[in-house]
Amino acid sequence: MTDAPVSPSDSASQRGGHMLTPERLRLLERAGTLYARIALGAAFLSAVADRFGLWGQYGGWGNFANFMKYTAQVNSFMPAFAIPYLAWAATVAESCLGVALIVGLWPRWVALGAALLMAMFGTAMAISFGVKSPMDYSVFSASSGALLLAIYQGRKPGANS
Repeated sequence: MTDAPVSPSDSASQRGGHMLTPERLRLLERAGTLYARIALGAAFLSAVADRFGLWGQYGGWGNFANFMKYTAQVNSFMPAFAIPYLAWAATVAESCLGVALIVGLWPRWVALGAALLMAMFGTAMAISFGVKSPMDYSVFSASSGALLLAIYQGRKPGANS
């Protein structure tokens, strides 16, 4: 207990430790946002690749017909005629968002779109399968991460340092 700082002025640098300098904080912020963008973008593109069989035996759907069946299950509350539109709309949206996140195009708006798309997907999963399903697949966690990324993109690096 003697190592705990007694006051805010008792910083790590005064105790011989390392301090998070503004430069290090900016580097950490840039690395963190890049990591979040690439992770979210790659997740979208991986799902799209699976719909077209690009993951082979390691994929879940394996083809677009199976993905359409899954789309119908997730959106069980929607009329049957809307399912092909929803499957293609999700595929186009995830493709565009995935590429834009990775290359850093319009980062704030793209991250906001990703957060909204995943929130809608998670809500549809919860309605059709119960709340446990989107929780098990971390859909709301990814959505909230994308929302934080969107909010963060609007700040200047190191603004809270």
